[in-house]
Amino acid sequence: MILDNQCPSGPLADQWDNHRRNLLLINPDNKRKYTVLVVGTGLAGASAAATLAELGYKVEAFCYQDSPRRAHSIAAQGGINAAKNYPNDGDSIYRLFFDTIKGGDFRARESNVYRLAQISNGIIDQCVAQGVPFARDYAGYLQNRSFGGSQVSRTFFARGQTGQQLLLGAYQALSRQIRAGKIRVHTRREMLDLVVVAGRARGITARNLVSGELESYAANAVVLATGGYANVYNLSTNALGSNVTAAWRAYKRGAYFANPCFTQIHPTCIPVSGNLQSKLTLLSESLRNDGRIWVPRNRRDPRSPEQIPEAERDYFLERRYPGYGNLAPRDIASRAVKQICDAGFGVGNGQGVYLDFTDAIQNLGTETIRSRYGNLFDMYLRITGEDAYRRPMRIFPAPHYSMGGLWVDYNLQSTVPGLFVLGEANFSDHGANRLGASALMQGLADGYFILPYTITDYLAGTGPGRNAVTDDAFDQSRTATEECLQQLLAVRGDKTVDEFHRQLGHILWNNVGMARSEESLQRALQQIPPLREEFWNRVRVPGRSDDFNQELEKAGRLADYLEFGELLARDALNRNESCGGHFRVEHQTEDGEALRDDANYNYVAAWEYRGDQTPPRLHKETLRFDSIETAVRSYK
Repeated sequence: MILDNQCPSGPLADQWDNHRRNLLLINPDNKRKYTVLVVGTGLAGASAAATLAELGYKVEAFCYQDSPRRAHSIAAQGGINAAKNYPNDGDSIYRLFFDTIKGGDFRARESNVYRLAQISNGIIDQCVAQGVPFARDYAGYLQNRSFGGSQVSRTFFARGQTGQQLLLGAYQALSRQIRAGKIRVHTRREMLDLVVVAGRARGITARNLVSGELESYAANAVVLATGGYANVYNLSTNALGSNVTAAWRAYKRGAYFANPCFTQIHPTCIPVSGNLQSKLTLLSESLRNDGRIWVPRNRRDPRSPEQIPEAERDYFLERRYPGYGNLAPRDIASRAVKQICDAGFGVGNGQGVYLDFTDAIQNLGTETIRSRYGNLFDMYLRITGEDAYRRPMRIFPAPHYSMGGLWVDYNLQSTVPGLFVLGEANFSDHGANRLGASALMQGLADGYFILPYTITDYLAGTGPGRNAVTDDAFDQSRTATEECLQQLLAVRGDKTVDEFHRQLGHILWNNVGMARSEESLQRALQQIPPLREEFWNRVRVPGRSDDFNQELEKAGRLADYLEFGELLARDALNRNESCGGHFRVEHQTEDGEALRDDANYNYVAAWEYRGDQTPPRLHKETLRFDSIETAVRSYK
């Protein structure tokens, strides 16, 4: 299959406007004849559902939580980027576009990223109109702060709760349409299959997580906004329920999976505290605005941080990257932290560095720091028992975000016609490394400003049609899904789902984590299949399928992770270069930075499912850079 990205031609700054002018429209009275299923109610899903309903479409929205407000988008704490240039420090749409492309190590589409930068300003206006309480200065103007990979202040924030406040804004818009009768929200439902009829996405099979009943839903189009897959590593900053299942089941129905090896390790996470820990806690990257990262100059220094004099501290990010210092991009900062800990300079249990606010408190005062980051300091105190106002925080990198995802074209449509993919669930905007404060920007851009145009063009070309779950494809989907659930229950083995997940996470973190090599990737590909076979022979899932059964939920998600983890490692082995978060140790510069191979790997890797017993087929979408020149990515 030739991947047609549908990117417009012409000057980059005019592409989106010209593209919108040529898209098909639907008469307002006819829109109510169309139904759209939106799976996921985070920022991308909630904004898409609310906007489509506002336009007149019938919308069915699904989430596995008990409320859309519990979506993982609330965990994005630090802020949202926009190119408004309020601080008058030289920002522009082009600079935001360039920083995002460069931050992704030149492995993203120009057209998509420029559109994202263009839309960013409208997102802020939209959210202010919704009442999102962005921070303001003494005069009442919106405030900005800096994030990694940028030398300007373009990040709008609501203390350390930006994701939560933005989601509440989207939830208000969603609730308005629910009350108007245009949206039906199905809570505690998990999508377990995509239903394809005559080559088009026409519905889903979902499980009622309370009753266990399998339910079919039909529509004219399906929108996936189901987040990322970082929990494949077991320990990550993602919510425990975050999973790859919806995207993976769509992959098995014909949607290509793009760049699965592009995963992000976040540098600012509370270190692991025990072998049985269930997840990791993220501390916002915004802390690196005022916190300074350092380690003792002496290996395994037993002294407490306040006893170590300034001359015996190594502010290694400031030393290695003087141009950006503590605000170096996430992939670079994470590797630097791991390298210095591996060399024996780590603090605590050896897997941590200090994030110190002493200088900021002395210069700005405790109350200023409290107003900027107070809830993050409170969270750190509750988890560690340490007061970060008096003693430096300890941080260490952790799996966080997925730049890879289902392949989509410029219209956000996958290789299955009628299946649209938004936010972190698609691959499109972040290349090999996402800059901080860009996830919220992409989710809202996709949902509020892009999908309403592009899905209308698709629907106008198909006609309203008939939406009924009587087609044989729905029966077949329910039957196959039920068989899979019964197969999991029938094993009755002696190992828990969590035990298997820890084993998979251990394999992936050690072999496909921050540093990868041909040897480690081959080892992962040798270790995952036997673990998957053992899972299907030894896992113990108690209870029944026709009941509330969280172990069954976890087992199904892990079964998908055991398959997806192999694709992730395969993609990493295929990409014989270093770029962004994908760091192959065989490909690095003399000073240890990522070394790209533009001659051979300047493409999107899109994988096609061909059966459980057949290796997936690789398709390549060549990336073109007409408006910028690719260069060695340097933050020194």
